[in-house]
Amino acid sequence: MTHPDSKKPLNPMQIITIDGPAASGKSTLGQRLAEALGYLYFDTGVMYRALTWLALQQGVSMQDEETLTALAEKVPIDVTPPSKADGRAYDVWIGDQDVTWAIRQPQVDAQVSIVSIYPGVRRAMSKQQRRIGLRGCVVMVGRDIGTVVLPEAGIKIYLDASVEERARRRYEEQKQREEKITYEDILHNIMERDRVDSTRAIAPLRPAEDAVCINSDGKGIEEVFEMAIQIVRSRQEQVG
Repeated sequence: MTHPDSKKPLNPMQIITIDGPAASGKSTLGQRLAEALGYLYFDTGVMYRALTWLALQQGVSMQDEETLTALAEKVPIDVTPPSKADGRAYDVWIGDQDVTWAIRQPQVDAQVSIVSIYPGVRRAMSKQQRRIGLRGCVVMVGRDIGTVVLPEAGIKIYLDASVEERARRRYEEQKQREEKITYEDILHNIMERDRVDSTRAIAPLRPAEDAVCINSDGKGIEEVFEMAIQIVRSRQEQVG
């Protein structure tokens, strides 16, 4: 199965970007918005997972930046609406191979952060993300979507929360899964991730100038969702 790019003209108001720091709730909000609008939900992090999985399959070292970059530039990765009712939010394809669940393996979890910091890999993935985003009717979630990947998107949201709030949420999630980790460790990990994301030379984390910022401190997902859907509907009604 192949997935040719749509040639429909670009409607910026049908492209929604959600950026923000780790554990701010971007994925949950993105999925809710996409479901409400009938759009494709696209967590751009899955592209780095797909590349990592492929590199592991081919025996490529995670320290081999040159080979990983070449692989990212050569291999077509696509994200499309879910084709199976097995809990997936979307399909992830490498060429004509469905790798939606394969990329969730623990060995991918352990290596993907290494792969995603290489500048050449990020540039190649950004091009592939842009190709998908320009089809429209998409909610794209990441850290540099509104600033780098799709600066012409008509609706941009920057979802933020204090580092303490984000660490608390992540701690509660992992405690429910009975994972042995302390709040202090999670707080340290998120602070370090923030430092790396905001200071990297390629596509540092920051709000786009025309993004609407939502701070989710003290707010549940329903309240954040209502704020976001009102932003979307208001912007779309202004031009429609």
